[in-house]
Amino acid sequence: MPFDSLAKTLRQHHGIEHATVTLLTQRLPGVRVIAHSDLAGFTVVGDVDTDTLRATVEEALARLQRGEKGLAVHPNCGTNLVTAGALAGLSALLLASGRNRSWWDRLPSAILGATLALMVAGPAGYWMQTNVTTSADVAGLRVEAVYRVQGGPVARHRVILGRVESPAHHDDSVRATRPSAP
Repeated sequence: MPFDSLAKTLRQHHGIEHATVTLLTQRLPGVRVIAHSDLAGFTVVGDVDTDTLRATVEEALARLQRGEKGLAVHPNCGTNLVTAGALAGLSALLLASGRNRSWWDRLPSAILGATLALMVAGPAGYWMQTNVTTSADVAGLRVEAVYRVQGGPVARHRVILGRVESPAHHDDSVRATRPSAP
């Protein structure tokens, strides 16, 4: 599978994961969950009933497919943390550079740079999620399975996502297996 197709799949799964977490926290106020996307779907860690999770994933997918793009972006996403850390670190490094000054003289510049970077990190993280790490374009996807992973001290569920088989593809395969009429 080409890289762009892998990236698209991961972004779609990440968007569905975010929508699911958003809807779970609305349905179950106070619930604490974390999730992680991969090429097969995503894992949800937290005390959630399997049937509730499946219904929530189905709703999240349907709402994204109906155009509720905002569900694909989540304020607690790791993308926001990585964006903030990278901006703060790079800004501090750049503003603290210079060999002719002691580290004590460079420290205020580093703190200022990191602080300014953190001020723009929120919008930058949102932009990164919207354009790089998630996708709300989930047409053609479906939920294949939701199951609890056994073992471990914390409840975990796997959500497996797949592609809907197109009717045209299905018809071709059916025609190919039918004997031709005399």
